Amino acid sequence: MTQTLEATILAVFTGKARDRWEGKAPSAIAKEAATGPLWLSATGLAGDEQADRAVHGGPEKALHHYAADHMAAWASTFPDSAEFFRPGCFGENIASLGLTETTLCLGDVLELDGATVQICQGRQPCWKLNLHTGQPAMAPSFQKTGRTGWYYRVLAEGSVAAGGRIRLIDRPHGDWPLARLIAARFDPRLDPAVAAELAGLPVLAESWRTAFARKVDPAYTENTDRRLKG
Repeated sequence: MTQTLEATILAVFTGKARDRWEGKAPSAIAKEAATGPLWLSATGLAGDEQADRAVHGGPEKALHHYAADHMAAWASTFPDSAEFFRPGCFGENIASLGLTETTLCLGDVLELDGATVQICQGRQPCWKLNLHTGQPAMAPSFQKTGRTGWYYRVLAEGSVAAGGRIRLIDRPHGDWPLARLIAARFDPRLDPAVAAELAGLPVLAESWRTAFARKVDPAYTENTDRRLKG
């Protein structure tokens, strides 16, 4: 039986790609709250842009959800910028309370207002978080804490708005809470057997399955400097 798990959408955010930092690629990480319903298609929300489609957007990153539950912890970690940490500040599309990386699992299917979505991967933080927040340690802190948020693929398109209901309707991989999955993704000494298990899960986004397939080799070392530091 699927456990009862419900929440309400606090806000829906979209953004346009624009030049933010001299010498750096454009970014759409700065997003604004929508004032009404938006259509969620297989590739994302109407009006939302991704500057670099090679690493953002697409069917397996159609929507990014971040737990507003974490904002107090970030404000405590970076007290000089406490006022910055509000829903939408990390470039997410959906904010809510009560759903976190510890309460949700890989493959969870959720009713998201008028759409149906499935969790297919966590977020791999990059250097843009550092510049956007003004905190050089932001991306590494995201990765270390596992408070990264998660991405959805869209199973059924529909309208999404603040105030809409989020409801868990299927849980095929209850043995893989997002917190465990995300920790495994960033573990440099992951058990090869665990890596092989994850590499073989069709519900996991292809890029993450590829990453875990590499981790099956005990000699493999992943260099994250370029992603985290730019």
